[in-house]
Amino acid sequence: MKRLIAGVDEAGCGPLAGPVVVAAVILHPRRRIDGLDDSKKLSAARREALYPLIVRRALAWRIEFVHVDEIDAINILQARLTGMRRALCALAPAATHARIDGNRLPTGLPCQAEAIVGGDGVEPAIMAASILAKVARDRAMVELHSQFPQYGFDQHKGYPSPHHLAALREHGPCPHHRRSFSPVQQQLLFA
Repeated sequence: MKRLIAGVDEAGCGPLAGPVVVAAVILHPRRRIDGLDDSKKLSAARREALYPLIVRRALAWRIEFVHVDEIDAINILQARLTGMRRALCALAPAATHARIDGNRLPTGLPCQAEAIVGGDGVEPAIMAASILAKVARDRAMVELHSQFPQYGFDQHKGYPSPHHLAALREHGPCPHHRRSFSPVQQQLLFA
């Protein structure tokens, strides 16, 4: 049987608002994608340019959103691991092996897996997954900005920037803020 290696990465563990987004990608061995790198090292324009190439040329790909209510219910680490498991389980064709960015592996995976610290800087399939996850999350945050412009989600993407923290103090949390995160909890106490 041919070995199908999926790269898995997530975006959005640190923000105070919005989903955690996880992507899994199996690259096609004969459809090369030039310019892959850790999504954090690429400009937004470069990530947007690579996104459709990855989608078109990958053998398989999947993006999973873990929303705020689930993050608050199970904690951010479990949300990340849950998203990784869902993304891998949904790949078609299925992966025979997974390389996951970070130092923790989810339980209940459909294939063998290895955790690779800094994998988004060394493994092309993880790089591709990091780009899909980051672009999908950034697009979701821009959409949230259209509903809640007072927070500036289109600029800071939910991360705890000074502007975001000031908006949180002024307006209190919206339904997409993570109530289990300390800065949001503090605002709920003073509301």
